[in-house]
Amino acid sequence: MKNIFDDMQERGLIYQSIFPEELREILGKQKIVCYAGFDPTADSLHIGHLASILQLVRMQQAGHTPIALIGGATGRIGDPSGRNDMRPMITQEQRDENVRKIGEQIASFFDKECSNKLVLVNNDDWISKLSYVEFLNTVGLNMSVNKMLSSGCFEQRMQNGLSFLEFNYMPMQAYDFYHLYKNFNCTLELGGSDQWANIVAGADLIRKKEDAPVYCITTPLLTKADGTKMGKSAGGAVWLDRNKFSDYDLFQVIRNVEDEKVQDWFMMLTLLPTEEIKQICACEGKEINKAKERLAYEVTKLVRGQQSADEALAQARGAFLGESEEMLEKEISKDDLNIIDCLVALNFASSRGDAKKLILGGGVKVNDEVINTIDFICPSQSFVLKKGKKNIIRVIVK
Repeated sequence: MKNIFDDMQERGLIYQSIFPEELREILGKQKIVCYAGFDPTADSLHIGHLASILQLVRMQQAGHTPIALIGGATGRIGDPSGRNDMRPMITQEQRDENVRKIGEQIASFFDKECSNKLVLVNNDDWISKLSYVEFLNTVGLNMSVNKMLSSGCFEQRMQNGLSFLEFNYMPMQAYDFYHLYKNFNCTLELGGSDQWANIVAGADLIRKKEDAPVYCITTPLLTKADGTKMGKSAGGAVWLDRNKFSDYDLFQVIRNVEDEKVQDWFMMLTLLPTEEIKQICACEGKEINKAKERLAYEVTKLVRGQQSADEALAQARGAFLGESEEMLEKEISKDDLNIIDCLVALNFASSRGDAKKLILGGGVKVNDEVINTIDFICPSQSFVLKKGKKNIIRVIVK
């Protein structure tokens, strides 16, 4: 079997690493325990988290033991990395529910029959039991404030006033790695590239306290062609939970990836072998659309299951080709027949203002008629609504 480090490298999934040659040698010779963390800031993860989940899945497939840490404790603070403002606080009850749902969501991606099963942990189980003085003695003596502030992850928050609460996020995440090393012999942390400073802080803590070799790998963030972070669409987050984001919408978001990002997304968001991915993406011109369709199908199948992927594919082809029996259908009430209300109700627009821009820009059609007035009233029975060239559905009025 190919060394998992080499596979990650070939996929372009190693953005940063400490002692990479040493880590590669270890991964080729022995089985280790690794982890990635997920904070329960919502009741579902989004498409941006899928890359980290699949890193753990690949590690499991290579024979290593994956740990998924859900931040019931760190979620009380919120990661300040790259943020201009403090994350909104949620109740303990909502946080507990988020922990439960996210845990179930993550577990669904892993092999439950193998010997190296996924280990799910919640850092609230150990951090809540620590006294503050004990925490300071463990972490505080081994972390430099100057180094923390120079890491860059606090930079944007410093401009608006970094709270002492947020300042504790990095030490808490560092303690997580230390705890998992002590209790699970975990020697590798995985995460997105925006987590580099937090991850290195944990590795440094272990090396100082235990004089032990531990490692980290960060993965490039899932981005669009313009470099912006993927995870949200114009209408909101691209949730992994089908109750928050439909199978068809997930398929379409992935299908609409820019041409130059197709192979990157294939490598990051699927488990297909790298050689197969390269063959799929070795196309030019209009043929790239076949690769995009395959990408959307593979991601939807991975996240929602094969039946959902088959149905989303049929709906997408039906909408594009005008095959009415397969076109996606959505319902609206008679109260939403104004074109602006209709677009918002169907999530074709994120707001009334967004809907007006679409209409006045000529991007909306009803039954192939371009709508150029915001006062247009849709038919009182079924009709076909088009937004641009790629978003086409049959609307049923109830």
